[in-house]
Amino acid sequence: MPIDATLPYDDQNIFAKILRGEIPSKKVFEDDYALAFHDINPQAPTHILVIPKGPYVSWDDFSAKGSDAEIAGFVRAVGEVARAAGLVAPGYRLLANTGLDSHQEVPHLHVHIFAGRKLGPMLAR
Repeated sequence: MPIDATLPYDDQNIFAKILRGEIPSKKVFEDDYALAFHDINPQAPTHILVIPKGPYVSWDDFSAKGSDAEIAGFVRAVGEVARAAGLVAPGYRLLANTGLDSHQEVPHLHVHIFAGRKLGPMLAR
């Protein structure tokens, strides 16, 4: 069910539970600012999620409330994950859904990294 990205952060969402170690994940990267892991329902041969460690609902929430260090650390983590996975060539797609119209399903900011095949058009037609 899509999430209203203007709602307050819910610390019982699945990504908050993964961050606390209550739910296991297939981790590929972790530092002080971000955690990256394989999606349990991959939509491409490579489908990695990168989440900030702070309690942010969406990109809008993060960009407004995150510290400069958190924002820089998160953006760098996304790049590091893509490089470490060997995705820079031939390429990859980043996707961050925000709110109801985009079908955001988890109320914690997350970036999808898709790769491993030609991904087609950016939006369904």
